[in-house]
Amino acid sequence: MNKKIKSVAVYCGHEFGNNPEYARDAHRVGELLARNKMTLVFGGGNVGLMGTVATAAIENGGNVIGISTTHVVSLQEPAHEEIDVKIVDGLSARKEEMFELSDAFIILPGGIGTLDEMTDIMTKQQVGESCKPIYMLNTAKYWEIFGLVLTHMQNEGFMPSLDDYNLHVVNDPDELIKKLIDGDNFITSR
Repeated sequence: MNKKIKSVAVYCGHEFGNNPEYARDAHRVGELLARNKMTLVFGGGNVGLMGTVATAAIENGGNVIGISTTHVVSLQEPAHEEIDVKIVDGLSARKEEMFELSDAFIILPGGIGTLDEMTDIMTKQQVGESCKPIYMLNTAKYWEIFGLVLTHMQNEGFMPSLDDYNLHVVNDPDELIKKLIDGDNFITSR
């Protein structure tokens, strides 16, 4: 059974990073999700790339769902003022809520939290709990080193073939959204 993608979780940094291309692409992703009537599910923050992608979606009339935790909001990610942000108990609950609300995942540049969220989804795929597509936006070649790590893990026998994951590495936001809309926009049940 195939299911058309209607909602997309975007994982990304609560910082802007050192390259202005990161914010440019985050803005474009938010804009394109809204224009294509895909709900944005995100970490609820109003800072860095996270705030950029959400604000762009809101400015373009998109439906936006924010999920955060009391601890995260109080420390480093103030909740986005333009939407109601659902507050859950802890990061594990946040990841699970975002997973349940989303048909696909976009990974923008980010830090350890973004890496944790991405590898959590990949682990769900490896153990058969998910086949939802993952799109890594490789802005300014940000994810190339991580790709080498994955290849090394595979070559050393610690993970199955990368072809077993519904993982797509894309270099351009427009190309990414086109893949979501065209041929790669279905979740196939296992």
